[in-house]
Amino acid sequence: MMRRRNPLRPLLQQLLLQPTPSSPITSSSSRVWAIPSIQGGNPNAQISETCTSSSSNFFLHTHHLLIIPKYSYSSITTTTTADDDGWEDEDDELQLEVESQIGDGGDGGGVVLREVEWGERALAVAQEVLQLHFSEDFRVFAFKTSPRGYIYVRLDKLSNKYGCPSMEEIENFSCLYKKRLDEIGEGGEIPDDLALEVSSPGAERILKVPDDLDRFKDMPMQVRYMEVDTESKNCQQQEGVFMLESLETESEHCVWKLADVKENRDESAKGRPLSRKQKDWRIRLPYERLKRVTLYLDLS
Repeated sequence: MMRRRNPLRPLLQQLLLQPTPSSPITSSSSRVWAIPSIQGGNPNAQISETCTSSSSNFFLHTHHLLIIPKYSYSSITTTTTADDDGWEDEDDELQLEVESQIGDGGDGGGVVLREVEWGERALAVAQEVLQLHFSEDFRVFAFKTSPRGYIYVRLDKLSNKYGCPSMEEIENFSCLYKKRLDEIGEGGEIPDDLALEVSSPGAERILKVPDDLDRFKDMPMQVRYMEVDTESKNCQQQEGVFMLESLETESEHCVWKLADVKENRDESAKGRPLSRKQKDWRIRLPYERLKRVTLYLDLS
């Protein structure tokens, strides 16, 4: 079956193999390029490559690269070469097409090892690096391994408004984690040619109910839920942009109000806030009827 290629791969390969003459910054340790808009990407996006002492290793940091520029940071460490088609993992392709689900090892969080025999060891090493070198403010939001030798890590920073570590923090973790993986690989416990991608959770991370609701209560959320028709008793899926008003822990219910965003305003009343009726609107839902909750993205 033919797989759709990641549209960013050829561009990244070209940049790594042939540094562009228009590079605004060039030094012995890093190079930064401006990236043109790709399928909704930011035309002002940049890629920074920091090389290690070994010619077979490189760090690739993407900043404001994808469709959610404000909150997307990532760092890639790999022992494959830029023109090695093996870097194009099947699972990496599927991530572009399939909506995230709770526990998918991506923006749905959780751990997915896919029966990889070295997966548990690699996960333990990631936790070890966090415990030894970072504060309790950091945690592994998602961890996934691939039979083809890929490790995907998403780091969560609890004190950050969006849960995103800084570029420097992601780079620091990447370096420490890769160094430890290499040490263990030399001993034969795990393969010595693993590829690593470390990033922050995307802005469309799936929120856990109810824990993450309280954490992000001051931000608008995109809520997909099931609503019961009082007459027919049938359930219909609805979706809206809400603000959390309260959590009822004992009854496992939550109360929502309309967020003051463009999706909830009258299109004919440009610039006007919500009406009194809209401000007074509330909906009370049991946790079990919440099918998907993410942070709201204002793409205007």
